[in-house]
Amino acid sequence: MSTALLRSADLRDLEIRYADARPPLMERAGRAAAEFARQLLKGSRAPVLILAGPGNNGGDARVMARVLQQRGIAVVLVGPGETVPTGNYSLVVDGLFGIGLARPLEGAWAELVARINAFAGPVLALDIPSGLDGDTGCVLGVAVRATHTLSFIGGKPGLYTLDGPDHCGEVRIANLDLPLDGLPGTLLSIDDFRHYLIPRPRNSHKGSYGSLAVIGGAAGMSGAALLAGRAGLKLGAGRVFVGLLQTLAVDPLQPELMQRSPDNALAHATAAVVGPGMGASDAALDILRRAASADCPSLFDADALNLLAAHPVLATRVARREAPTLITPHPAEAGRLLGTATAAVQADRVAAALQLAQRFKAHVALKGCGTVVAHPDGRWRINTGGNPGLASGGTGDVLSGFVGALLAQGWPAAAALSAAVHLHGAAADALAAQGDGPIGIAAGELIPAARTLLNRLIAANA
Repeated sequence: MSTALLRSADLRDLEIRYADARPPLMERAGRAAAEFARQLLKGSRAPVLILAGPGNNGGDARVMARVLQQRGIAVVLVGPGETVPTGNYSLVVDGLFGIGLARPLEGAWAELVARINAFAGPVLALDIPSGLDGDTGCVLGVAVRATHTLSFIGGKPGLYTLDGPDHCGEVRIANLDLPLDGLPGTLLSIDDFRHYLIPRPRNSHKGSYGSLAVIGGAAGMSGAALLAGRAGLKLGAGRVFVGLLQTLAVDPLQPELMQRSPDNALAHATAAVVGPGMGASDAALDILRRAASADCPSLFDADALNLLAAHPVLATRVARREAPTLITPHPAEAGRLLGTATAAVQADRVAAALQLAQRFKAHVALKGCGTVVAHPDGRWRINTGGNPGLASGGTGDVLSGFVGALLAQGWPAAAALSAAVHLHGAAADALAAQGDGPIGIAAGELIPAARTLLNRLIAANA
């Protein structure tokens, strides 16, 4: 089952709905935290230091302290304004501030966070590390760096995107026995595309798996289009046509790719990827105009997105396409499309992705730490896979090729985008696990790793 993600408004609605629950939600949260703390202690006899703030988060911490003491565990409970005694602690618990924090931590609170971060042992944050915005993952001045976070009721998007993964450590969910049906946000999981993990029939041919057109590759930038084409081929498209603005006779590393003019490639396509290495020339703009009218599922990325940002009439045409539209911007490209600064996009990545999905009637992957996938119907997902190895040139082109391959094979747009984002991050993680990353992962290395993962998923799902 997918992990539900609660934005602050969702959580407040639930807290109001279950305000009369028995036992009360604060009691449930404190008990869950105490049980998790017992697991972390691993038999240590040193006391647990619990720092309780002034609000509900502090209330959860106080219940936790009471339950631990009832079970014979030594506790040092420190409330607001009280001095933290020096000592040897088995665990430090951050119960200072939860999702309601709306201002940067300063002064004595910032100093207390610094003391928590200097602790050499495990640090457990209740609901969210203090100083981290639960909706966005932005650090409000300073924030606790926890080794573990116990998130109550559901996950919080800020734990999984932007700065969240650098502060939350291992995340566990204590749902407090509350039903969470009908929420639009979850963590991206295999359940988002499991239905399409189908073994191929033996009686099939290349025409069974579609034709992908990759359009781009201006002078000096053909590598971007070739990477997308190679990714499309290795993730199963039956044929891949690469329509380069600067033509090549053949891709010497992947001669299976068929070189065509952009128009010819589009004419054969059951799916298209438009933009890798396209540039911003008049020729690129003309090709984009024609690609925008293609009647096949199409992904727009890279220079195609920059051209759409610079030509609002063309952007409107893309938004009115009848065939499925997908876009995969990084934060700067998203800012250009929305007419805002990159920092504004990063300040609320979920909101920016949803805004793009509505504006372009498109399936969106807003790339970055915790890639946000958003759909025109208001659903959204955050992908937890991937690592800093993806912060290198060409990895976005590979992602585009993965998406295009699945689209060419007939996958629906939402499933194709979710699966491609998952495989992209999982491939980077697999390379890192075997010692080939995260430092120095080259984009092309993701392609065979993702192919292996896809085949394993299909075999396991058969």
